[in-house]
Amino acid sequence: MKVIIIGAGIGGLCAARALQGLGMQVVVYEMTTVLKPVGAGIGLAANAVRGLDKLGLATAVIQKGKRLTALQMLDKKGRMISDQDTSLLNPYYGNTNLVIHRAELHELLLGYIKEGTLMLGKRFAKMEQNSDKVKVIFTDGSTDEADLLIAADGIHSAVRLQILPHSTPRYAGYTCWRAVITDRGFDFNREVSAETWAPEGRFGMAALPGERIYWYCCVNAAKGDEGMRTMTPEQLAYRFRNVHHPIPEVLAATKTEQLIWNDIIDIRPLKQFVFGRVVLLGDAAHATTPNMGQGACQAIEDAVVLADCLRRVGWAEALAQYERRRMERTARIIQLSRLLGQVSQWEQAWLCSLRNNCLRALPQWYIKKQMKWLFDVDF
Repeated sequence: MKVIIIGAGIGGLCAARALQGLGMQVVVYEMTTVLKPVGAGIGLAANAVRGLDKLGLATAVIQKGKRLTALQMLDKKGRMISDQDTSLLNPYYGNTNLVIHRAELHELLLGYIKEGTLMLGKRFAKMEQNSDKVKVIFTDGSTDEADLLIAADGIHSAVRLQILPHSTPRYAGYTCWRAVITDRGFDFNREVSAETWAPEGRFGMAALPGERIYWYCCVNAAKGDEGMRTMTPEQLAYRFRNVHHPIPEVLAATKTEQLIWNDIIDIRPLKQFVFGRVVLLGDAAHATTPNMGQGACQAIEDAVVLADCLRRVGWAEALAQYERRRMERTARIIQLSRLLGQVSQWEQAWLCSLRNNCLRALPQWYIKKQMKWLFDVDF
């Protein structure tokens, strides 16, 4: 069987690795002409690491990343709101939550697909399919044909938009900056991923290997706000000047060229992932806001589940099984993540106080139950 994959992101490369492991012929087409080290940090929760283990990649990824012992939420003054101790899940999954630089993860994944798999500078134009094959036409006029087409081309998927032209991204109501900077000995816990919820905005931070820090912050804003797009680290530091240390200092230590800015968007849950010989995967299928740290994790899950289905039965039934196994779970994550983003971006002091006190009152058994659901995948 021959498979074409559109998009050489995390989901596309994991799918290529998984399907090549089944002996399939795989070609990955990527529209960029040069693969550059881009992005900032990325969290990989236990479910993603379990998926990477199925692909034979977990050990290599863990060695590149930084293990985390907990996921914490703090208030404006640095007081604990929620402490999600990942050791609670050791009997189920082990302590395998970690953070890694996206570019380093991408480079590692590239090293685990067969030579000649990746074709650069190929922008998808349209696809055609019949009962036997699916044909892809690129903007340069070239074509290719395969038994299956996997759309792994992200939230703005050109493949999805051809099939579902109304499935356009929706704005979440807040904008985001990210950066990776040198750790100058700031006073914070390097063993956890911490996120601060303040009326001024939300700020998250975690240590990376190599004496680096990955941080991000989210602020309520109108879509495409020019003032937000041109915000400098100094302006961000001033905005967060009354939030607990070392947040203002970390922002002030960031260089303008290190900033990555974008509005936060997702897509509404789809009612279908499979269209004949075409299957949507990763953000092309279920792009979510980053509030649960599950975007890349769900793409990895997709790749593993799709390969598992194709290993068991013929392609038509396999795609139907993939759709059944992935739709409900990913829809729930989209909805929960969007809700979490709305609640965490509250600006009114009394609402923030009420929210924080309610979260502090949650018992550990409930937190453990929620974490178990998230990390419990039907691999």
